[in-house]
Amino acid sequence: MEITKVLPDDCISLIISLTSPRDACRMALLSHAFNSIADSNAVWQMFLPLDYIHIISNSSSPPSLLSLPKKDLYFTLCYHPVLTHNGDMKFQLEKESGKKWYMVGARALSIQWVDTPRHWTWISLPDSRFCRVAKLKNVGRLEIKGKVKLNTLSSNTNYEAYFVFKLVRDRYGFRHTPVELDVSIEGTAAGEMRSVILDPPRNMPQQAKERVDGWLEIEMGEFFNGFENDRTVEFSLREDHDDQPKRGLIVQGIELRPKHKNNR
Repeated sequence: MEITKVLPDDCISLIISLTSPRDACRMALLSHAFNSIADSNAVWQMFLPLDYIHIISNSSSPPSLLSLPKKDLYFTLCYHPVLTHNGDMKFQLEKESGKKWYMVGARALSIQWVDTPRHWTWISLPDSRFCRVAKLKNVGRLEIKGKVKLNTLSSNTNYEAYFVFKLVRDRYGFRHTPVELDVSIEGTAAGEMRSVILDPPRNMPQQAKERVDGWLEIEMGEFFNGFENDRTVEFSLREDHDDQPKRGLIVQGIELRPKHKNNR
């Protein structure tokens, strides 16, 4: 006997909502009766973050986004990120789990000397979600820092932090000098410091990976957000061992995304 004839719809929707978005999509294919329940607002509301209304209401997206069926809204947030925090952060959902995924744009980062025109300039690029990105003109020492409240992210989740950048053709100063990357949670022991070369010679391992959007990314570190609280996760990139001139780095931001076995 089909389960939809034994259990009431609200019991079935509760059971489905305790699975995953992938499982809900699979169950929708079982039968016409299952389809209507598995695609219902009651199910997909549970896959959305508890604060999704606040996030969207304070984003650059039109209010009409909130009128979409919850399943449509879920996948819209997976495939079409929204800008939040006055356009300085990018928010989306991780498709498999519904976990929160943020990028902290360059304007929300603390970049040493970024407001000094001879050192940095703000430019627009068509392949960036942000209206402005930071382009390095000339510095001797490099320092980029940022932080995010843990309660902004999904709880009970492993996260990875990635530095998202480009290097222009006439870049200089990143071929042999390593930069140090660090990710740590406020009030805990410092995380493992990573030393990487942003622009290694072609005959050396390439630590930065090209993304589907054409930018480069390099892993800064990872952390576990056990419970939502008022502490922050802090991340930094610095090179302060010498005063060798550096130029040609374009900073889009630092991305915090849920870690899973397919992340590389």
